[in-house]
Amino acid sequence: MKQYILALDQGTTSSRAIVFDRRGHICGSAAAEYPQHFPHPGWVEHDPMDIWTSQLDVARQVLRDNHIDPRQIRAIGIANQRETTMVWDRATGAPIAPAIVWQDRRTADTCDALRAAGKARLIKDATGLELDAYFSATKLKWLLDHVAGARARAERGELAFGTIDSWLAWQLTGRHVTDVGNASRTMLFNIHLLRWDSDMLALFDIPEALLPQVVASSEEIGTTRPELFGVAIPVAGIAGDQQAATFGQACLQPGMVKNTYGTGCFMLMHLGRHPVASQNRLLTTVGWRLDGDTDYLMEGSVFMGGATVQWLRDGLGIIQKSSEVEALAASVPDSDGVFLVPAFVGLGAPHWDPYARGALVGLSRGSQRGHIARAALEAIAYQSAELMIAMQRDVAASHRDFTLTEVRADGGAARNDLLMQFQADLLGVPVVRPQVTETTALGAAYLAGLAVGYWETRDEVAAQWACERRFEPVMGNDQRQTLLATWGRAVERSRAWVEPV
Repeated sequence: MKQYILALDQGTTSSRAIVFDRRGHICGSAAAEYPQHFPHPGWVEHDPMDIWTSQLDVARQVLRDNHIDPRQIRAIGIANQRETTMVWDRATGAPIAPAIVWQDRRTADTCDALRAAGKARLIKDATGLELDAYFSATKLKWLLDHVAGARARAERGELAFGTIDSWLAWQLTGRHVTDVGNASRTMLFNIHLLRWDSDMLALFDIPEALLPQVVASSEEIGTTRPELFGVAIPVAGIAGDQQAATFGQACLQPGMVKNTYGTGCFMLMHLGRHPVASQNRLLTTVGWRLDGDTDYLMEGSVFMGGATVQWLRDGLGIIQKSSEVEALAASVPDSDGVFLVPAFVGLGAPHWDPYARGALVGLSRGSQRGHIARAALEAIAYQSAELMIAMQRDVAASHRDFTLTEVRADGGAARNDLLMQFQADLLGVPVVRPQVTETTALGAAYLAGLAVGYWETRDEVAAQWACERRFEPVMGNDQRQTLLATWGRAVERSRAWVEPV
């Protein structure tokens, strides 16, 4: 029988399952949206069972719809939304509370207190991360402090903490694990020693008994429970969505850069086998561990990417479907001076301002829906350009000999030609869209397939990457600098808008 790899791509607003063949081609896909919950301003939650049931349903659906026997699946790879935090009962598997999503800002005050106590440098040195509510540590501390009896139960070893990869691995195989890349996003993991950091556990008051075992990103961790698919399938690849997308984009050499345009935007540069400490408030993170080697990445994170378009649809109602935004934006020649700063949940890198809020500036009586739609798309590109500027400064300071020649783009919004062209113009380098844009799932598939011998080497998977379209910059440097400076003015008007609670 022909064999395939099944990738589970568990995202912030939907669960996807994609089947890949040996050439890295998509042979079938299924997806299902599931709800987010917003119980208070700044809070974002998921029902963990929604995550699991939706992911299992689409995994079964893609096999059924494409007449693939589960015995044809050589291995399963997991890619997941990162930092989203949950705790469950080891005996029953029942979550003790809703999952706190990476976008959630409820622990911003905890971060402020730690910053005032001078702990930011300690955290950055050990974990490579900025002190921010984005990451898992303060979310986990909040759960232990606010769910009745949770801390005592955790200390007795009755509870399990996990990011979404751990939750799916537990449900699929019964093992409590996470890979090095996901671990490095918790703010509890030492990226230099590649182990849970005792100083971080003490700082956040986290019992070590809660934590999953850290495994390689490409390694068979177990097999699925037979009742799930009728057969036991190896689970052999785990990576956070952005690490997986970087691998799927074949950014496997130092200096290569990809940008994912999903719910948020995530720009990552391959650093090689040695981390680079950012001086410009970017993140140093573990990419993956494969064949005994650990690769590091530098990352900039934008909280509101494609979610900005969702806001146009669901919040303003100026489009009915997200796919309509490009035509509406193209109905005007430019934004006519309108700038949208989508700081609805604060600003990510390089600002890290949880108290910023969304701002729509430059409006005139002539402003129309098209100008706002165009400003929304351009905001995605402006935020990503800020990341690239910071990244280039860090590389220059580290004296690494990296020359940026292109940015590889993926994610849902990468299909938007207007956005991709404007992004190339702002960056001043080509933006390249691959033939397979489902690179998050593809990266998870590659990691799983390499672990079981479906593919033999990294070079083999890198050779399968192919360009679909290349967007060359056409904007002059003077115009580019003027637009970026005006964007900076708009961002300043959104900063520190709400008071700390």
